[in-house]
This record gives sequence, structure tokens and C-alpha cells, in this order.
Amino acid sequence: MSYFKKQDGSSYILNIIKGTLIGLLLTFLLIIIFTIILAYTKLSEGLIPFINSIIMILGISSGAILTSKKLDKRGWVNGGLIGICYFLIIFVISQILIKDFSLGKYFFIKGSIALVTGCIGGMIGINIK
Repeated sequence: MSYFKKQDGSSYILNIIKGTLIGLLLTFLLIIIFTIILAYTKLSEGLIPFINSIIMILGISSGAILTSKKLDKRGWVNGGLIGICYFLIIFVISQILIKDFSLGKYFFIKGSIALVTGCIGGMIGINIK
């Protein structure tokens, strides 16, 4: 049980939630910036899926790095959990907001990217100290 508590008594789960929220906040801000750029320039709408993936990677990795910097070990597990939580929240939001949302191969590919990105971000965060 000691792994789930930091030395100062703060909750391990709370750290995962904070990392996920950091990632979601960064994602939200980057999507707003990209939307403004897309509205006022002649960028192709075909770039949206690619930029969306880049934004997802930046959001997950930033949350995983910042959270894992505070923890002592198992950065890849912490980051992986952040990636999974982030992706599940995005999945629920997509189910609510997109009427014709379907589970295709891209859904599972993005889920895998979220997991791997979180693990890598967690490993980076542990080693930044």
C-alpha cells in the first residue's frame, strides 16, 4: 500500500487525476489555438486528424511528465495510467458530443498511442528530476 501514498501523505490517485487534468487542459487550449488558426488561414481541413493526434500526444505526455517528476518510481506505470484515463475521458466526451461516433480501427490505434505516449512521458518525467 505504500506505493499508493507519497511520503508527504498525498494520494497517488490524486496525482494521476491531476496529471490527466493537466493533459486535458493543455489539449483544450491547443484545440482552441488550432481552431483559430484554421478559421483565419487557408489551411486544409485534411490536416485536422493529424493535428488532433499531435495535440493528443502533447497533452498526454505533458501530464505524464509533470506528474512523474513528483513521484519516485514506476514512471511508465504512472504515465500509462494517465494516458488511459485521458483517453477514456475523451472517449466519453466523444460519445456524448458526436452523434455518429463509432468504434473503428482508428479508435483502437489512438488508444494504443495514448497508452504508449503516457508510458514514455512517465519514463521521461522520472528521469528529469
